[in-house]
Amino acid sequence: MKRHSRVAIKQLLRMSEPAADVCVKGWVRSIRRGKGVAFIALNDGSCFASVQIVLNPGMDNYAAVIKVGTGGCLTVVGQMVESPASGQDWELQASSVEIIGEADEDYPLQKKRHSFEYLRSIAHLRPRSNTFGAVFRLRSALAFAVHQFFQERGFMYVQTPIITANDCEGAGEMFRVTTLDPVNPPRNDEQINWKEDFFAERTGLTVSGQLQGELFVTAFSDIYTFGPTFRAENSNTSRHAAEFWMIEPEIAFADLADNCRLGEEFLRYLVVYALENCEEDLDFFNQRIEKGLIDKLESLAKAEFRTVSYTEAVELLRNSGQNFEFPVDWGHDLQSEHERYLTEKIFNGPVFVTDYPKQIKAFYMRMNEDEKTVAAMDLLVPRVGEIIGGSQREERYDILRNRMAEQGIAEDDLDWYLDIRRWGTCPHAGFGLGFERLLMYLTGMENIRDVIPFPRTPGNARF
Repeated sequence: MKRHSRVAIKQLLRMSEPAADVCVKGWVRSIRRGKGVAFIALNDGSCFASVQIVLNPGMDNYAAVIKVGTGGCLTVVGQMVESPASGQDWELQASSVEIIGEADEDYPLQKKRHSFEYLRSIAHLRPRSNTFGAVFRLRSALAFAVHQFFQERGFMYVQTPIITANDCEGAGEMFRVTTLDPVNPPRNDEQINWKEDFFAERTGLTVSGQLQGELFVTAFSDIYTFGPTFRAENSNTSRHAAEFWMIEPEIAFADLADNCRLGEEFLRYLVVYALENCEEDLDFFNQRIEKGLIDKLESLAKAEFRTVSYTEAVELLRNSGQNFEFPVDWGHDLQSEHERYLTEKIFNGPVFVTDYPKQIKAFYMRMNEDEKTVAAMDLLVPRVGEIIGGSQREERYDILRNRMAEQGIAEDDLDWYLDIRRWGTCPHAGFGLGFERLLMYLTGMENIRDVIPFPRTPGNARF
């Protein structure tokens, strides 16, 4: 076969006039055999739609091609012409077809519909399905949009370490990274001698890049991180994974109000970007995954973002007359049912909840003047609840030391973090947005395992 340059199907379907000698390559989604003609739906992943290939019995290898099963890989050369069939503008009348890779009858994606649970068991093949093709195209587009948002605003992209000796959240749910013999590690007075380990101390996979990001914010003013984070949490809920991606900006010379403003601009930007650039995939999610999805996103893009203190939110919930599964008490974290009630019933839109009790928040959050609350914020959105969490950071050296002591955090472990409060400290703030949680909101997918290419959950690291 004569060598031709491949044209992406996405580009092909946008043509404005017929074209000859067109070459496409992709995978068979379906094949229909009729009397004197056959049709193949071919998809290359560049877009949701497939191109219809029309096969004429006069082709040299017609008999072999029509036996190619769903999942087979083909190179097709032919003429792009207007289609007489409804629902499509163009079709490709094949002049030659090369079978690159065959697929036998055991190919798992023969049926049009499979459960998400089944597709998770074949994670190496699920990207070829309609749903996951749409999910991962959207994921790619939104990853680009994240960088575009910050780069347009002069933020520096910082790659914070994946291996760390610090537990940012203080929860201790870290995966350990070690080269020590797991059966017989070196010991010192019955304790494991971590000085014999590769890094000469206990290390693990990071739960957040925030602490290191704060070092860079005191040199470059505005920075962001975007990378994988890890939690060794034995949880099998639809919202938890052991490996997930976090977006964490930090802004210098900023307070909590500046932080909320950035969070609002960021979320609105990503929603608008998806609506403007991922229309085909969003249409699929709107029809098949969550009815009313596009209306939800368009409403958020235009919504007023309200602000309420944690104390005010507790009073609103207490006075609502609603019977919640979990009681509403000052000093306890808001549960998902509380967050959704605030956004869906009380405010009917997104809302920032600020100034949480200090005992339920991390040591690095700035103490308020009442010495009972800290300058924290959570952005809550309808149907999901919390989607962004952040705070103004505690920049005052003595107060930060006291907060660390209260929570049992040794100063020696974070002496470098304290140093930036000694030398050129400044007010600064930041937040974290879980990328997968954002994707769940934008797609309507209900399980975090279905918005990450290869989910890592308890008992699952096969692919």
